[in-house]
Amino acid sequence: MQTEVALNAIVDAVVPGRSIGLGLGRRANAQITALTSLYSKAPGETLFVEGDEADSIYEIVRGMVRIHKLLPDGRRQITGFLSAGHLLGLAPEGAFVYTAEAITEVTLCRYKRAAFDRLIDEVPGFAKRLLAVASEELYRAQDQMLLLGRKSATEKVASFLLLMAGQQDDEEGEVEVPMTRSDIADYLGLTIETVSRTLSKLKQDGVIALPTPAHVEILAREQLDELAAGETVAAC
Repeated sequence: MQTEVALNAIVDAVVPGRSIGLGLGRRANAQITALTSLYSKAPGETLFVEGDEADSIYEIVRGMVRIHKLLPDGRRQITGFLSAGHLLGLAPEGAFVYTAEAITEVTLCRYKRAAFDRLIDEVPGFAKRLLAVASEELYRAQDQMLLLGRKSATEKVASFLLLMAGQQDDEEGEVEVPMTRSDIADYLGLTIETVSRTLSKLKQDGVIALPTPAHVEILAREQLDELAAGETVAAC
């Protein structure tokens, strides 16, 4: 399923908190809105594929997207789980550098690349805003490198849960994890069995509760922070 609707003024009513226009003022946001269309994908559908022409840039409004790259031997490395406010498709060479797929029902703002590039020249502060977004993306990439290279299984899973909580602005310790255990394993560089065993151990130790496979309750945030930072020894 795929729908795309021209919006103009409607977009502001539906998604007034778009990240891309933060701090740019009403006039700048009006210019951005005039070039925006809404785009939706059902769970499991592909937004774009690595190597395709990057003719559009997307901002997630609702839902969650996974991005991944395929290794030469066909294995998949998930490099991120992105939610509302994240941009997709900022490709430097004119082609998408990863594949993006919807995990849940996803709504996005779509910006045609040619029009988007014009905004950089025409909207004061827009280039600076994009630099901030690109810097956040670089920070996430560096975090992923640390996660894969130096952390134990317990540290990885604890870090992942805190990442999901941070993306959801969690205040009560309730975190939605709509991706599969296979997705989590491919993100953390672990096996599915190790992910499941580590989650079960965290549950057994009273750090988290698992009411459903897609829902985690963080019961001991301080202990989870310590585990993610490697300050507490925990066997998995």
